[in-house]
Amino acid sequence: MARKTVTDDPLAPVTLAVGQEDLLLDRAVQEVVAAARAADADTDVRDLTPDALQPGTLAELTSPSLFAERKVVVVRNAQDLSADTVKDVKAYLGAPAEEITLVLLHAGGAKGKGLLDAARKAGAREVACPKMTKPADRLAFVRGEFRTLGRSATPEACQALVDAIGSDLRELASACAQLTADIEGVVDEAVVARYYTGRAEASSFTVADRAVEGRAAEALEALRWAMATGVAPVLITSALAQGVRSIGKLASAPRGARPGDLARELGMPPWKIDRVRQQMRGWSADGVAVALRAVAEADAGVKGGGDDPEYALEKAVVAVARAARSRR
Repeated sequence: MARKTVTDDPLAPVTLAVGQEDLLLDRAVQEVVAAARAADADTDVRDLTPDALQPGTLAELTSPSLFAERKVVVVRNAQDLSADTVKDVKAYLGAPAEEITLVLLHAGGAKGKGLLDAARKAGAREVACPKMTKPADRLAFVRGEFRTLGRSATPEACQALVDAIGSDLRELASACAQLTADIEGVVDEAVVARYYTGRAEASSFTVADRAVEGRAAEALEALRWAMATGVAPVLITSALAQGVRSIGKLASAPRGARPGDLARELGMPPWKIDRVRQQMRGWSADGVAVALRAVAEADAGVKGGGDDPEYALEKAVVAVARAARSRR
């Protein structure tokens, strides 16, 4: 979820939304507009791109109105503003107009950093909208969506939804809203599977789960489905590596430790400890080493080291599934 600074009034004179996650940027704008229209239903909203904000335009938009109407001025991609327009914005930051809320959307980074620093120095309310590149961040996002919607979802359900939908936050948010609207009570893994079974079965993590459980035929079936639906080969090798490493970590952990303690030590959620514990029953230390080598070879193959990425993945899946039975 977007994180805010201490100044958290959506009607603050200036809101600065920083990041590259489109959904969170749009939500930052929507929050300000909703607050403004709650205060004045006739609020005028101007949503501008850099090419529409020429020198002098901001002064015109923020000049006092005869009817003292409330106004929201949204400036998208503020890092791309011309030097002359940046001067106008900086000048405005020093003396913002009453009844007007300026919303600056900035990608962050070095480009346009002078404007970013000026807005922060002026005390702008800031909303962080970072790109969510890590699976853990997307999992936290899904949990937050269900909380915001007033619905409970099990950890397994949240993980299954991320596995099924992927990295698109808009699709994840839409799925959370659909499940909340359609399902009464707690959203569990079975519900997610019922709604998103086709996509879930095509996910890279499903391929990995089946392989580390020693279910070679099902893993290959999931792999072919994943490839047919456009799942990137590197995501599959990454999921396989993660699955095998998790087994190696848990196998070397102290015996008898509680799931909560193991979760903290190994950096896994408690529910995943239980799942990996079930998956590791047929594994040996040699099997983990063999599987990791097979996955590394497949990873090199799909990144340009081989002629047939699909064949490289099939070899890795079979090798992992065999390794999963190395103690039997």
